[in-house]
Parts: sequence; structure tokens; C-alpha cells
Amino acid sequence: MVQSTTYGRRLLLVHAHPDDETINNGATMARYVVDGAGVTLVTCTRGEEGEVLVPALEHIGPEHADTLGAHRENELAEAMAALGVTDYRYLGERGEFRDSGMAYDDRNRAVARATIRPGTFWATDLLVSANRLVAILREVRPHVLVTYDENGAYGHPDHIQAHRVATYAHALAANPSYRLDLGTPWSVPKVYWNAMPRSTMERWVEASKEMDTDFLRVESVDDVPFVVDDALVTTEIDGRDQLEQKMAAMRAHATQIAVDGPFFALSNHIGWRAFGVEHYRLVHGELGPVDPVSGRETDLFAGLEGAPDRAAGASRAAGAPTAG
Repeated sequence: MVQSTTYGRRLLLVHAHPDDETINNGATMARYVVDGAGVTLVTCTRGEEGEVLVPALEHIGPEHADTLGAHRENELAEAMAALGVTDYRYLGERGEFRDSGMAYDDRNRAVARATIRPGTFWATDLLVSANRLVAILREVRPHVLVTYDENGAYGHPDHIQAHRVATYAHALAANPSYRLDLGTPWSVPKVYWNAMPRSTMERWVEASKEMDTDFLRVESVDDVPFVVDDALVTTEIDGRDQLEQKMAAMRAHATQIAVDGPFFALSNHIGWRAFGVEHYRLVHGELGPVDPVSGRETDLFAGLEGAPDRAAGASRAAGAPTAG
């Protein structure tokens, strides 16, 4: 289900596949829904190339019936219902931007496959996919945009492409002379990348060792590709009150996430902080007020309260609401 979010505070997230949004931002999304903000999710592919963790559903995988994408659409709908998000959309029409899959290099890091299938998201012209997002940005007019870093967190080609599309579309959407047929130009005030602080991952690694699980399957935090230095993390969103909603959304993505494994036992062991508190890096816009203890923002909209909406090329678009 899709509804317009052209009022109040507006958050838009760009993700590569169904389930990425819940893992990275589920608690944040649920918290802002409760707070009354508009939350829009844009998913770039339908995850057709994902692994199927449910043995009874192996037949829908890409090497068999190849209907996993349609199944994951249903999983995403259920997850969004759990989080309370009503505005969720795909970047393209069904089958237009297919999941690219991934391979591993000699260091066991995610990379693009040697052979790129035509029609995959990774193979799509960047301008084509960016223009789709430009239209959405100009329609929704978000105050905050969230996506991955330049490595797509861990190297998956679709995550990297989602980063590129979001970054390019952010610039194009604000250009007052670019493709006015795609809507009134709009400048998103703040852009964030998802982040995993090194200190948080260090606690995960040590707790995993203490519990004698293979949850992380690493000896050192240095073996985790998506860790960033704590100094780069600007923002910390406490969504622990929405943790049950995030857990329900994770269960909805049953083909991709095994909710009964050691990950969940581990989360309880470290106070569930790994699930309910989500971290970000501000990469565009001004840092708002920070918590005096952590030195980080505690609100993605920090500093935007009372600021005018930012229609590109004008001090304020006619009839545009005020942020906050």
C-alpha cells in the first residue's frame, strides 16, 4: 500500500532488497512512524537472487522456479505492516531491475559476479535508475535521505548501486533546471549512510566467543567489512521501544533471516542493544544538537525544526509545509 507523505517531517530510505530495510533501519522506521513522521521506503530490486533459508521453499529459488522475487514482495508487505510503514515502493516495475546476485573474492568479500546478467540492477544505466528516484524525491520531498555508504556496507553490487543511485538522484533532484517533467526540484536537507560502529561490533565479537557460537564466524572485528570507526558515527537512534516491531518484521522475511538462531540469543545477552539502537553517518547537511554524553545526534531530523522546506531554486515552494 502506498500513501502520499507531503506533511510534517519526512524520511525516505533507499535499500537494495527486501529485508535490508529491517536489518539496518527497522527500529528507526518504526520509531518515526510512532512519532508521526512520514516514512517512505524505496526498494531497488525484489531480491530474486537471494538464498532461501526455508527448506520447504527451496523450489522458489532462482535456480528452480525463480519465483522468489514475488514471494519476497509478500514478505516485505508483512514486514512493513509490522513496522507501521504504509508508503513503500519499488524503484522500477516488476522485473525491471532484477537482483544482481553476488560472488566472493579470494578474501571472502562480496563482489559482483564475473558474468552480469542483462536486466540486473548492477547492469542498469545509472541515469535510468536515478531518474526513477528523482521523481520519487520530488514527489515525497523528504527532509532526510538514508542509504548505504560507497561500499554498500559489505560490497554487494546492488548495495553499491543503491548508494550510487541515491547519491546521483539527490544531486539531480535539487537541480532547478533538470528534468522538470519529473517534478518540482527538491533539495533534501540531510543525507545519512547506515553505520556499524567498531565498538559495537567488538562487543558482538567478544560476546559471540564467550557464548561459544559461530554467529559472527570471525576472529577479529578487523574481519568485518562494514565496520566504521566510532569517530565517523554522528547519529544514534534509540528504537528499543520498537524492538518487538523490528523482530516481527525480521520474522516476516523468513526466506532470508533465521530468527531462532544464536543471533537472537546473543542480542539478549548484550541487552538487545544490537537490535534496538541503530547508527548513522551524516554525509550531507548540518549536524544538529548532540547528546552531551555520546556526542551524537539522537534524531535524524535534529537541527531541522522550524527550518523551511527546501524547494530548489526558491526560498520556499508555494504551499510547502514547514519541517518539524
